Amino acid sequence: MLWAARLSGFFSAAMLMVVLSPSLQSFPPAEAIRSSQFDGSVRFPGQIAGGARGIAFRRAPSFRNAADCGGGNGTAANVCDPSLVHIAITLDEDYLRGSVAAVHSVVQHARCPESVFFHFLVSDPGLEDLVRAVFPQLRFKVYYFDPDRVRGLISTSVRQALEQPLNYARNYLADLFEPCVRRVIYLDSDLVLVDDVAKLWRTDLGDRTVGAPEYCHANFTKYFTDRFWSDQRFAGIFAGRRPCYFNTGVMVLDLERWRRAGYTLRIERWMEIQKLPAGRIYELGSLPPFLLVFAGHVAPIEHRWNQHGLGGDNVFGSCRDLHPGPVSLLHWSGSGKPWARLGAGRPCPLDALWAPFDLYGPGGASAEESR
Repeated sequence: MLWAARLSGFFSAAMLMVVLSPSLQSFPPAEAIRSSQFDGSVRFPGQIAGGARGIAFRRAPSFRNAADCGGGNGTAANVCDPSLVHIAITLDEDYLRGSVAAVHSVVQHARCPESVFFHFLVSDPGLEDLVRAVFPQLRFKVYYFDPDRVRGLISTSVRQALEQPLNYARNYLADLFEPCVRRVIYLDSDLVLVDDVAKLWRTDLGDRTVGAPEYCHANFTKYFTDRFWSDQRFAGIFAGRRPCYFNTGVMVLDLERWRRAGYTLRIERWMEIQKLPAGRIYELGSLPPFLLVFAGHVAPIEHRWNQHGLGGDNVFGSCRDLHPGPVSLLHWSGSGKPWARLGAGRPCPLDALWAPFDLYGPGGASAEESR
């Protein structure tokens, strides 16, 4: 009966893709001039990514700007070029397959992919060679994030993945990037775009520093402990604000305002309070400090730009459906990742929407595993 259940799941996913296809992208992919042929397999034998065994990825196809985008200067683009769309994303061994798929989805759906500049945050500088080989034409820069910068500020969380230092690199984008980078889109590694990222880039933030889809129906109190709510010095931080939950995996950030207001230090201060002997004030890793600083002061973005929770929250093996409404970005936040479920032969139906962007090597095996 297990095979029947899996077959039913894949059939449901296939039907879902047919139903969603008109809303998953707003223009035909053929509008951008792009190659339909892969250039072969890119292998990285030996030790990379902190001791991982050899990893094989297919080289991404070439993507070119549409005719009305202008030319493009390949990977030589100056990071200070004001015409660029800036995207920040982390690269680490555990989520590398997801990060590569996310980048692939962005350039595949961008009308002007040569005008997108990626800022990769890494704790292993050796990953730069992998990116350059898989995406030969990609405009990008790699930034080393020292784990010791936050190691003493991190407290235990509900999932070990939330305790990784690189998960906190988003707090330091304004410090790490060149001052000429005034705005950036931050993306988690467990998502794919099915729309042109330039639409998200053009979000009007007004006088806000952060833009994100908000979810005001969520129970905001659950993100903080009883100690927090019982101490008016803490709970009073939300006085005069209408705080709503927002997912920090998809954000548009005004780095100029961030720098002027010193938001990095404000976030760090809440992390220091969390570590005091008096007791914890929150439980969920890097999210609560963002809520403390920005909730109630967020420029709202359409929910289509973060269809989150597809990983099933913290319930192992649980599958989720899409939220009602149009879709521009699918986000597998939660414990279930599509590459892990596909590799284990136990995918959720929506994982079929992630699979087309996966560039992991032939048959999903690493170079050493395929020998």
